[in-house]
Amino acid sequence: MKNMSFIKITLLVLTAVIFVSFNFGCAVLAFGPSSDKIYEGIDVSEWQGNINFKKVKEAGIEVVYIRSSQGFSYEDSQFEKNYEEAKKQDLKVGVYHYVTARSEEEARTQAKFFVSKVSNKEIDCKLAMDFEYFPNLSKSEVNKIALAFIQETEKLSGKKAVVYSDAYNASSKFEGEITSYPLWIAEYGVREPENNGNWKNWEGFQYTDKGRVSGISGNVDRDKFTENILLDDTSKIPVVEKPEHKKEDRVVYRIKWGDTLTGIAEKFNTTVRNLVELNNIKNQNLIYAGDKIIVSYKFINEIRTTYLVKWGDTLSEIAEKYNTTVEYLVEVNKIRNPNLIYAGETLIISWFLAKNKRIENIILCAWQ
Repeated sequence: MKNMSFIKITLLVLTAVIFVSFNFGCAVLAFGPSSDKIYEGIDVSEWQGNINFKKVKEAGIEVVYIRSSQGFSYEDSQFEKNYEEAKKQDLKVGVYHYVTARSEEEARTQAKFFVSKVSNKEIDCKLAMDFEYFPNLSKSEVNKIALAFIQETEKLSGKKAVVYSDAYNASSKFEGEITSYPLWIAEYGVREPENNGNWKNWEGFQYTDKGRVSGISGNVDRDKFTENILLDDTSKIPVVEKPEHKKEDRVVYRIKWGDTLTGIAEKFNTTVRNLVELNNIKNQNLIYAGDKIIVSYKFINEIRTTYLVKWGDTLSEIAEKYNTTVEYLVEVNKIRNPNLIYAGETLIISWFLAKNKRIENIILCAWQ
């Protein structure tokens, strides 16, 4: 009997130890919301077209994040309308900027542009940094750029900011001080985002990019937000002047018979979506031979590609060879007479990203 009692006690102790260890382990690995109060949300841009925010609200949406801007000067064409209509319905409004910076200086410039775009507006949610594409940048560079952008945004706006990131970047790219800022994480096909090892919890969780909401035609990103995403101070954001840039240097392509946007995008290592946004194309299946299309701009961090004029060269031939225009060459090189160039002189043809040594696409890195 004593032996049986001993065995029972031992089993109970072992069970208790396993139970405590399991639950403790789960607690350590848990990656949940930063509070129990959860709001249903969406995030939108011009890609959703005209939105009926009255129906959106009736569908149970409480928070809407709206893209205001992208890069150095790209303004979302639907931002003002989306902001006004969402506020009319008393939805809690947040704003986000798609970051394309490739240096800390560029990041601060883009932050200034972001805040200038949302100046004098009453924003309910933390200002969001969407920095998700960074080819050829080291982890250290990524984090320095992200930190520079978010710190400058908070400094200029006087408001708190949040980091938007997909699950991979949250675990593999971001580290250090940037992880002390709140997280809005994107991870699809899961009920709860997995622990990424850098953040303890989330304030936003984007769980699909194929959501359907009344009042919106087509798919829309669906999100859950905690009450911590809300700003304590919702007074108007102070007025900040838009940063001044040098005049953009464009790389322009003249459309030829048989060209498609897909083919042009592949040729210049960009995307159809980028070309559509950049050129305000209404129907991507309808382009015309002879029209000019902007494919890229110059960068802050760049080197020049030049051409040594040979005997017999003309500007039109050089422009055609490099898929640009005579007008572009005249402007960049400050040529007074396009019919008069000299053998032996050097012409600037286009601008290349120093690290890649190739034309980068407009939306990702360019002065827009």
